[in-house]
Amino acid sequence: MPVLLPPALERSLDVLRCPTCRTRRLHPDRGSLRCPAGHTFDIARHGYVGLLTGNRATSGDDAPMVQARDRFLAAGRYTPIRQAVARLAANPAPRRGTVVDVGCGTGYYLAGVLDRLPGARGLGLDTSVRALRLAARAHERAAAATWDVFRPFPMADEVADVVLDVFAPRNPAEFCRVLHPAGRLIVVRPTGRHLAELRGRVPAMVAVDPTKEQRLHRALDPCFEAVVTERVEYSMALRGSEALDLVGMTPSARHLSRAELDDGGLLPDRVTVSVLVTAYTPR
Repeated sequence: MPVLLPPALERSLDVLRCPTCRTRRLHPDRGSLRCPAGHTFDIARHGYVGLLTGNRATSGDDAPMVQARDRFLAAGRYTPIRQAVARLAANPAPRRGTVVDVGCGTGYYLAGVLDRLPGARGLGLDTSVRALRLAARAHERAAAATWDVFRPFPMADEVADVVLDVFAPRNPAEFCRVLHPAGRLIVVRPTGRHLAELRGRVPAMVAVDPTKEQRLHRALDPCFEAVVTERVEYSMALRGSEALDLVGMTPSARHLSRAELDDGGLLPDRVTVSVLVTAYTPR
């Protein structure tokens, strides 16, 4: 039996373009999306559409990583970050309200922005099908699709009013292409203080590059101008298995087992959350 077209995905069809043809629009066809040239992309029963074809550079977060992230975020531990993202995305209010979250993960931050913008629609892009299963259900107005941030996005020009990049890789040229001239790009990245207590005890945790801000500026400056930056920083007590989930939701989890971390007494009971949230406008 063909998969029904999710309403949120149907509302996003005018934004999408065939990733093979690059210019042709997609239309629903018996549980899939098809372009006039016949290129077909299946809609998964979980609600996302598989647009990423060919050899993949990465399969994204695996199931244990996604489960750990979902538990941690559902506990509200990053709510202040989510609120800052939504506030900067909504001020000023987008002209139509198309929000694209690149590297959306489970859709946690996209859902927060859509809650702040009642008339907006959302589209989350990620390589991880495990994460997209949750992203496709994160919000009634959020569609989801597989995609690799380093490839040209399967989207028309200047169709996004807000582009989100939260702890995700960046593609400045594509951000510039798909963002409307009156739109906003919201970028979230960690400071050197972010989870320092955890990184100090778990050698496998990826360190924050001290040149990250300079590299970000060099990458975005040709196309974007920073409008406002907010620093979100607070001390967070870790309850129960939250420390395990905090490690487990990162790539470091591939090098350490939960048993190793739990038995070794490595994990702190309090960490510092410290990130920068910047709103950019196109030059």
